Amino acid sequence: MTDTTDATDEAASHSIGYALIFVAAVLWALIGVMTKRLGELDIDAAEVGTWRAVLGGACFLVHVAVTRPKADVGRNRVPLVAFALIGVTLFYTALPKAVEAGGITLAYVLMYTAPAWVAIGAVLVLHEKLHRPDVIAIAVTLLGALLVSVSGGTAITVDVTSVSWGLAAGLSYASYYLLGRRLFERLGGPLTYAICLPLGALVLLVLVRPAAPPAEAWPWLLALGFVSTYLPYLALAAGMTRVPSSRAVVVATSEPVLAAILGATLYDERLGPIGLLGAALVLISAVTVSRRR
Repeated sequence: MTDTTDATDEAASHSIGYALIFVAAVLWALIGVMTKRLGELDIDAAEVGTWRAVLGGACFLVHVAVTRPKADVGRNRVPLVAFALIGVTLFYTALPKAVEAGGITLAYVLMYTAPAWVAIGAVLVLHEKLHRPDVIAIAVTLLGALLVSVSGGTAITVDVTSVSWGLAAGLSYASYYLLGRRLFERLGGPLTYAICLPLGALVLLVLVRPAAPPAEAWPWLLALGFVSTYLPYLALAAGMTRVPSSRAVVVATSEPVLAAILGATLYDERLGPIGLLGAALVLISAVTVSRRR
């Protein structure tokens, strides 16, 4: 009876974990729609990223003020600063810029080249060895990105600017695995974000100097900071404690698929046949590399 109960509880826990990770993917996929809508309100993509970091950071500052987590921040100052600059300042700029320049679908597909950059970074930064499946997956990822980059499509702009920002989003997103994961283990997710989001936002405020948003933009900005930043980070952290990482990544990779569906439904974005093949290669490789790590 006890074994049956334990198995039932474990299955229920796994179901909750997968649901939480899927919720995170859905909420992140909405960033593209919000960026598009804010662009229609004359909010520049760099300003979108700045306000996302400011408002998301404010949410996590309140979170840690209430929960008061204890950790040795001082010993992690260098990786915290690096993560703030790469994972917040650069990533929060690159993704909206990619959406603005090329569309939601193109931006999210190129962002998911991140696992390949993680594998390469693990060799350069962590001195890990690449195995043959990793090399094959990286090659397939790069081929897929190339096919997406040379493809046409409807309501999608494929040029140097859009592809460059999309790849920059993928490269900077890789920092969540190379830098963020260790910080999450040492300090916990909320405390890491409570430090890195405001720090990255401060740099963006100095560089971007955003103008005061119009009143009609504030509901979208608040949703961006709370719904598509604070909540999905919490959901992912909670979900990852319930399911194996190798399976969680498969659910998380639904993010670019969901983003593409939203882009097609709301903005009539469609990759051409070559682009669809390339997108499939990128996503398959992303799952393969992530499961192996």
